[in-house]
Amino acid sequence: MGQAFNLPLTTMLDGIRWALFDAVGTLIYADPPVAEVYHAAGRRFGSRLETAQIQERFRLALAHSQRDAQPTSELAERERWRRIVRRVLDDITEGRDAVFEELWRHFAQPQHWRVYDDVPDALAALGSRGFRLGIASNFDRRLIEIAAAHPSLSICKSVFVSSDIGYAKPDPRFFRAVEERLRAAPAEIALVGDDEASDVAGAIAAGWRAVHLCRQGTASASSIRTLAELH
Repeated sequence: MGQAFNLPLTTMLDGIRWALFDAVGTLIYADPPVAEVYHAAGRRFGSRLETAQIQERFRLALAHSQRDAQPTSELAERERWRRIVRRVLDDITEGRDAVFEELWRHFAQPQHWRVYDDVPDALAALGSRGFRLGIASNFDRRLIEIAAAHPSLSICKSVFVSSDIGYAKPDPRFFRAVEERLRAAPAEIALVGDDEASDVAGAIAAGWRAVHLCRQGTASASSIRTLAELH
């Protein structure tokens, strides 16, 4: 079995060859925030929902879309996001497909994503220590271009997205597929992520080491608050 980080900071990655990172919430974040983008797009198509309402609706719609572990693909991910947009902006009666297309294109553009301040130094430091770095995310192929456009992420030579693998974290088939592509044993891989279910529990169940990143709220004894704690 794998293990969550409950080791001294200097040894949390001992024995690890590959350090993989979740993307959204770990390495990158949307700027402007998702709720603000949905609000602005929704207004143009007749929605009267406020930003706070959209933020809560988005949280619930995203959680609903992740309940059942189903095989995925580029087409399936696109349709999943279409359903999410419709759930969030359900007061739009005309132009539902148009608002979805606008939002899909918006979040495909690298300039609408920012790298957290602690990421460049952390990745550079880990790379200098000999770790092989990559990204493992529940995302579609838009992430590959987003990551490629941010120089500080170029050290992550392998980018794994669920739509390409065919399964999303925490499905064990996601982790097995990554192992096969890396030609690495489970005990040689660590996953750093902000989602306790998808990243931490999924990695541990797969036999990987898991490092829980808790950027906001109250961090537990087995969490880190910043990626600077990795180096």
